[in-house]
Amino acid sequence: MTKLTDTGQYAASVSIRRGMHDRVFRLIPRFDSAARAARYALMQGRHFVLNNQLA
Repeated sequence: MTKLTDTGQYAASVSIRRGMHDRVFRLIPRFDSAARAARYALMQGRHFVLNNQLA
């Protein structure tokens, strides 16, 4: 997910479902385009899942 911030940059976040619950991770870096923010969120989401870092 991406969101345009007040400063004109894009924030990235990722939602990961585990069982009946979702966890939303709001990621720190800001980006100059929604596409870059979305790519980063996808990469981070995959990393969290593949490395079992959802505790």
